[in-house]
Amino acid sequence: MLRKAALHNLGCKVNSYELEAMQQALENAGYRIVPFEPGADVYVINTCTVTNIADRKSRQMLHRARGMNPDAVVVAVGCYAQVRGKELEKDPAIDLIIGSDRKGDLVQELERYFAGGGRRTDTSEIRRDREIEKLETDRAEGHTRAFLKVQDGCNQFCSYCIIPYARGRVRSRKIADVAQETERLAASGVQEVVLTGIHLCSYGKDLGEGENLSALIRAVHQTEGIRRIRLGSLEPGSIDEAFVKNLAELPKVCPHFHLSLQSGCGRTLQRMNRKYTPEEFAQTCGLLRRYFRHPAICTDIITGFPGETEEDFEECRSFVEKMHFFETHVFPYSRREGTRAAAFPDQIPEPVKRERGAVLRELDRKRREEFLRYYCGTPLEVLFEEKVAEGGRSWWLGHGKEYQKVLLPADFPGIPAEGLSNWILSVTPERICFQDCLTV
Repeated sequence: MLRKAALHNLGCKVNSYELEAMQQALENAGYRIVPFEPGADVYVINTCTVTNIADRKSRQMLHRARGMNPDAVVVAVGCYAQVRGKELEKDPAIDLIIGSDRKGDLVQELERYFAGGGRRTDTSEIRRDREIEKLETDRAEGHTRAFLKVQDGCNQFCSYCIIPYARGRVRSRKIADVAQETERLAASGVQEVVLTGIHLCSYGKDLGEGENLSALIRAVHQTEGIRRIRLGSLEPGSIDEAFVKNLAELPKVCPHFHLSLQSGCGRTLQRMNRKYTPEEFAQTCGLLRRYFRHPAICTDIITGFPGETEEDFEECRSFVEKMHFFETHVFPYSRREGTRAAAFPDQIPEPVKRERGAVLRELDRKRREEFLRYYCGTPLEVLFEEKVAEGGRSWWLGHGKEYQKVLLPADFPGIPAEGLSNWILSVTPERICFQDCLTV
């Protein structure tokens, strides 16, 4: 019997990679992948638990799946399943619960279930795991870039963060394994890879001599057919001049860097258990700007951390304003049971978090426009991905190396009949349009 499976992803780029790997494992086992709509025999929801909102969305998607087919097998996998597995066992809408480090068991668990094995929870004592789970892909389904997971887990234990409890300690893939997967992706037509991990800067700390992030990037850089390399989120305290200099020597590395700030206030960073000061963060950005011409530097900010005063927030806002980020992703503090910050005094009311967030999002809008305006009239190397509709017209959408979003009119002279998907072209944007796009 050919069973139909539908999958839905929540959360980060690592989750996206893992969902791709699970989908390919299902296909290899004979399942037919269908849209996340009524009629599937199996629904797989790759859950997230980074915030309370992520928890709620995970529960909603699990119950939506049950509503789409009461007779289907509903599978909760990932971080929320890992942390809240005991609670999910009480939910009759869920048949299988698979933790963060057991996603490779998906096909086996489904076979066991269909053989009459019944409901089951498959989660590990994740903090004891010392080897990374074997999950691999050989293509990027429907995409021109591929996420490539090279590391899992985190040893930082920031006071607000549940992820070390959901993902365990640092575990890395060997460079040879990553290089082989990169070659398979290149053979499938992928031209851009994004190296991802839960704490990417910790890559290789659990491996032997010579297995470090710089060496990994150089190995991926040598892969024929790969023309671009992006890096996932980096920790500012882990970046030194030698690392940045090595990156600048590799032309395939895109000058697009995500540095997790979380707050521009030194007092708040200390209570978050972040391992750097605002001044050290600024020095890291200065290094990147010294070695790369106008790099895209992006960051995250948490508003309303417990005890954050108006003075603390103003210090944060002023720092963010001075740093001229390309993108600032703003999140209200989410109280996570089991973390130290959940017990901190002076929890901030939700309306205050929202007000502070609105201030930073308006600053983000201005800085994003400022960053994009720099590239008007400048030739850009753009990887085109798909055709989209904007402003009553049809366009080809792509991204520059600094991750500028670029739109080229679909009726632009010289576009081949088969379109531009996965083509890299040099184009010159004329203006900013549709708020955050450069248009040709």
